[in-house]
Amino acid sequence: MTITRHQTQQAQERAAHMLSRAGIVLTPAERENIEVAEFGLGELEKTGLELVTYINTERYCAKELILFPRQTCPEHRHPDVAGSAGKMETFRCRWGRVWLYVEGQATAGFSGQPPAGSEAYYTVFHEITLNPGEQYTIPSNTLHWFQAGDEGAIVSEFSSTSRDESDYFTDPRIRRLPEIAEE
Repeated sequence: MTITRHQTQQAQERAAHMLSRAGIVLTPAERENIEVAEFGLGELEKTGLELVTYINTERYCAKELILFPRQTCPEHRHPDVAGSAGKMETFRCRWGRVWLYVEGQATAGFSGQPPAGSEAYYTVFHEITLNPGEQYTIPSNTLHWFQAGDEGAIVSEFSSTSRDESDYFTDPRIRRLPEIAEE
């Protein structure tokens, strides 16, 4: 599946509105270049993520991750690449609530829910709840997934180099890099 240019623009506008409402100011170029990651499943509202990358160098990376209400970034890990450690990232919640799931003892009665039809591809259920001002650091090569609460969420990510094309997703149907179709 691919996402259309119109769908991409709608998601970009919605993400920009959420950022503005949270008091996060973007330049016109950043606003125009909000990345819409729909992961090739054709279900952006359930499985997807909107991103603003401020900087990504060979040493560090800074991004805003925008999640619509109950939108889920699917389970994945950042493996070692060419002898370099995989991405280590710190998530800091700026607005809304996000449930982060990592390896470890499963949380009883956890709050998030894997997207319907994709449950088999979610295997880690140790829940970390992040509210505004709270943060958590995910070690490299750690399976994780995250989902926004009912209002959506904005998370600032501070990490080592991001190599999104090298991410390993539990769900073999996932395509990390977007494919946008002209209408």
